[in-house]
Amino acid sequence: MTSQDIPEENLPATEQDAEHGSVAVKDNPFADPGLPPHEHRIQDIDERAARRSERVVAMLFTISMLATIGFIASYVTLDVDKSIYVFPIGHISALNFALGLTLGVALFCIGAGAVHWARTLMSDEEVIQERHPIEAEPEVKAKVLQDFADGARESQFGRRKLIRNTMFGALALVPLSGVVLLRDLGPLPEKKLRTTAWKKGLKLVNMNTNLPLRPSDIAVGSLTFAKPEGVEEHDEDFQNVMAKAALMIVRIQPDNIKDKQELEWSHEGVVAYSKICTHVGCPISLYEQQTHHVLCPCHQSTFDLSDGARVIFGPAGHALPQLRIGVDEEGYLQALGDFEEPVGPAFWERG
Repeated sequence: MTSQDIPEENLPATEQDAEHGSVAVKDNPFADPGLPPHEHRIQDIDERAARRSERVVAMLFTISMLATIGFIASYVTLDVDKSIYVFPIGHISALNFALGLTLGVALFCIGAGAVHWARTLMSDEEVIQERHPIEAEPEVKAKVLQDFADGARESQFGRRKLIRNTMFGALALVPLSGVVLLRDLGPLPEKKLRTTAWKKGLKLVNMNTNLPLRPSDIAVGSLTFAKPEGVEEHDEDFQNVMAKAALMIVRIQPDNIKDKQELEWSHEGVVAYSKICTHVGCPISLYEQQTHHVLCPCHQSTFDLSDGARVIFGPAGHALPQLRIGVDEEGYLQALGDFEEPVGPAFWERG
């Protein structure tokens, strides 16, 4: 039997296509494979199944409505300070939990209902839309370009330079009006996060005796804590002020100071550094006089006060800020300015 005796539809792809003078299907990766036969869903042939899907979608939408009502009721009735225990998270705000839960359920049910509706009840017939050339016809392109050229010529845009330049200026400046409106969104940023209570001329006051300090009051190997002059414990914002302005003072033999800037910012070996650890803000209180190391008791970050208070151990990210100090006419230690970098651990404060 020859290939001429075999029915055309039973010929192999290469021979069948050769009969028609076209490229073989198996050799043409872009051949149109066609669409598989459409399979009807159970909802298309069984009205009871369609009714069940309809009830499921309606139930999801109804749950969404009830969750939205619960969201509003939670916002109105729950106290902001009330907390509940949620395993394994722990104690959280009852209001936040209720608002998040009800809003999440409301949005989820709307989405789930819409998806179930589309997959079970809406038509799923495949519709083929043949591609068409994206490029316009040559006549249309020529007409558009000619209309543009005629409009530019009739507007005298290129000729009237005064109008053109002033128009550009107006279009460039009018968005600035929106910048002015931003002023009403809140107060302008302040530098409170980057500054402390220390200023030039303020005396260093002993935290324990509440008396100003002289260089002779600081013994070699001792650790003294100080505060700015004028800051009192009975002040309303004392804790907030000292959270950034707390100072520790150590006396080191000048020959043992390794950092040149540290030596210039000190007075007769008396150095002053921030007491606030640069890891999470704990107060540093441990000093080892032989090595000149200070240790944060929270997470054991260790700083070398003889070498610019650089970090030599622990999770702290950067050295302790140093305060430039000197003496006034009365011989008391005084600050010669504020810290030149933000105090504490927060990275965004150092931006």
